Amino acid sequence: MKRTAQQGIEAGRFDGLKLAAHGEALAGELDLAKRTRIADRLAPGADRALVAWSIEGGHDSLERPMLTVKVRGRLPLVCQRCLQTLEASIDQRSELLLARDDAELARLDADEREVVLASAPLDATTLVEDELLLTLPFAPMHAKAQCPAGPEPRGAGEEPNAPSPFARLAALRKGRGGISEE
Repeated sequence: MKRTAQQGIEAGRFDGLKLAAHGEALAGELDLAKRTRIADRLAPGADRALVAWSIEGGHDSLERPMLTVKVRGRLPLVCQRCLQTLEASIDQRSELLLARDDAELARLDADEREVVLASAPLDATTLVEDELLLTLPFAPMHAKAQCPAGPEPRGAGEEPNAPSPFARLAALRKGRGGISEE
């Protein structure tokens, strides 16, 4: 039976290993416009950027303690094609293994899974922020059909149906049967 503790905008710190052991969960809402690490990734003038989050404790298939971090919301980002505001939909789910000490952290990290050192209390807002920073696109863009800038412009003086200058190179490569490295 999973118990849930509702937390406000600033969730504070919690014992990750205890949360996992008891199968408990934390949930809340976070205004990313007030978080310095993410605020600079948002569109200028974004006075609010709310996301809903939850952190659920549990165990993986090998009975190791873990947290499942879920973040959902819409964020105002800047389209790198037209430089207009783009409402990006966020629906992120991450599973984080918990390490009790540095030795366990090193061992688990070798498995190429996300691992968090849980020997000290964890901060919910920092976990949510970290997962969002890993999720946000480096260069967000509207879909081409929805971008106010329209399709990407071709080079100056280029004909609309002109073949790519690399088409001849591709034909040469096919004629040689591929490129081999010796």
